[in-house]
Amino acid sequence: MVSLVEKTKFNLIPFDPNYLDLVGVSGEIFRNNNYLNIQYLMSGDLLKVIIPGSKRSLRKYDLWEHTCFEFFLRLRNTTKYWEFNLSPSGDWNIFRFDNYRENIAEEMAFDSLFFNLALEKNTLQLDLIIDLNKLNIAKKDLDLAISTVVENRNKKLSYWALIHPATEADFHHQDSFIINI
Repeated sequence: MVSLVEKTKFNLIPFDPNYLDLVGVSGEIFRNNNYLNIQYLMSGDLLKVIIPGSKRSLRKYDLWEHTCFEFFLRLRNTTKYWEFNLSPSGDWNIFRFDNYRENIAEEMAFDSLFFNLALEKNTLQLDLIIDLNKLNIAKKDLDLAISTVVENRNKKLSYWALIHPATEADFHHQDSFIINI
């Protein structure tokens, strides 16, 4: 098993370069045996961004229709992967796929998902720790794709990722899984 024992920093880029000056989205990823820690930092003039308000943390669908942090875990050398959706409202969901966008199912190994949010004038930080044992992948080599959807004040969505390997924004694209953990 490959284990990240140091934090790996990342910077996301928008699919549409016209959104480069909207905000910045960066973070760190850290794997320590059975746990995956991920931290997102959105920085800049957050008044330009619609940030869903904090309520009760609920499992919900379609979080990607608004500002939402996402990441994807794939078992190395397979097509099976999970999609994690984390809204600044505290809402969340996890989906499991057997192949590229095929056989989608809610991942029921988690009945709740808690993450820390810190919102200041020019920064929004999200911190999450995932117990990989719940997915039975703690001892497995994994590939990771990281992304974010940002909704601006005009209700337009921009799609941010480590890399955009297709002609359209596609966070599920197999070539997006570029971090090995």
